[in-house]
Amino acid sequence: MHCGNFMKGPGSRREMLKGCAMGFGSVALQAMMADEAKASANPLAPKTPHYAAKAKNVIFLYMDGGPSQVDTFDYKPMLDKYHGRDPKEVIGELAPTQFDSIGKVLKSQWEFKQRGESGAWVSDLFPFLAEKEVVDEIAFVKSMTSNFSEHTFANYFLHTGSGLQGRPSMGAWLGYGLGSENENLPGYVVLNGGLIPPGGLDCFGSGFLPASYQGSVFLPREKPIANIESIEKVPGIQRRKLDLIRDLDQARGSEVGFDPAVETAIQNYETAYRMQTAVPDLMDLSGESDAVKKLYGLDADFKNTQTFGLQCLLARRLVERGVRFIELTCPGGNGDRWDQHKKLHDGHTKNCKTVDQPIAALIKDLKSRGLLDSTLVVWSGEFGRTPFAQGTDGRDHNPFGFTTWMAGGGVKGGVSVGETDEWGYRAVIDRFEMHDLHATMLHLLGVDHTRSTFRFGGRDMRLTDVHGHLIKEILA
Repeated sequence: MHCGNFMKGPGSRREMLKGCAMGFGSVALQAMMADEAKASANPLAPKTPHYAAKAKNVIFLYMDGGPSQVDTFDYKPMLDKYHGRDPKEVIGELAPTQFDSIGKVLKSQWEFKQRGESGAWVSDLFPFLAEKEVVDEIAFVKSMTSNFSEHTFANYFLHTGSGLQGRPSMGAWLGYGLGSENENLPGYVVLNGGLIPPGGLDCFGSGFLPASYQGSVFLPREKPIANIESIEKVPGIQRRKLDLIRDLDQARGSEVGFDPAVETAIQNYETAYRMQTAVPDLMDLSGESDAVKKLYGLDADFKNTQTFGLQCLLARRLVERGVRFIELTCPGGNGDRWDQHKKLHDGHTKNCKTVDQPIAALIKDLKSRGLLDSTLVVWSGEFGRTPFAQGTDGRDHNPFGFTTWMAGGGVKGGVSVGETDEWGYRAVIDRFEMHDLHATMLHLLGVDHTRSTFRFGGRDMRLTDVHGHLIKEILA
């Protein structure tokens, strides 16, 4: 019974296939979706790279806010010579800055020296990183650029290769291309020191890739993930519940077809179940020697050094457990991240005190355990800072030329690639883009960035879009 004002909506594609040609279309559909479900049963299973890889894992040291290249690794004597002068008179044409507050030329407040056998320029901000056994493992890229001067868009660009929200992050792309070597932990882990960057969790998301590839956020403390511990009172009951859910899903899928999204969700539940054992083991540092803990700064007077030191130590332990991509974010309490629009000396001093000893320890520790050759360590912010002041004691955002660096994992240590102009303002020799950084990272892990694609929106999408060239000068 129905009234004339109501018409049944069109049937679904599945209903149409069931009703047409005696249901043979539905049989074909079920077969195809069963194949898809089988393929997605373990999306993080290890996959064969396109060619022999130098690296197996990535540790991304994300310097949220934008460190000043002219105060850290890009030595520019011209700033000393013209300190206090009007930059429009001595530098020339200036691009609009984020806040358009342009002060005088501002020299670095830290002394630079050439360090190690490579003679790399490093300021006094990084006494641990400047040690010979550390700095000579590093390849500096001093001509990196970004397409964006605002934090949120620049963070998306750094993490996903696009300034728009919602694209897959580089950690998700690596998981999609290579899988993981540990089925008990996520393939992409974010060690959150206390600050989620502008742009939020979408910086670590999977976008249009399956949800299994998104970053899982851990906190560097005894319980890094809320509600991960088992609360069952009867041994085995949780396992039986998951088995029942799986059996019900399989039965329903056999009737109506398997949905890859549902299969991915079930896989995530299974991973969470296994993490109940894997995560406490990860966090148990009882097997680490006092010397190692001291190396990372876990006994440091500065609390943020302890926090970041624990993040770096956990990153090494995650690498040992086969996690593909580990990202570290900055701890809070250092002012406004690396974003010193004012109080530059105080902010950068605290940030370097936070990360310097732990990062140097990470490189030393990885090397001593034979892991540095297979672990790519990447250090970068979303952009750099201007060579002139904002106000009197700060620097504004500068996407036109800044420094990133890489170590281990097939990187040629002790080299410096690219140059900014004599002010440290714009990249002028071997100008590189974020797409080039991403292409090089993928290459070192055995992935051809032009071939790692995912069909979405009618086209083959990739991390580097239609861009990206290898930074060949840093390849060992």
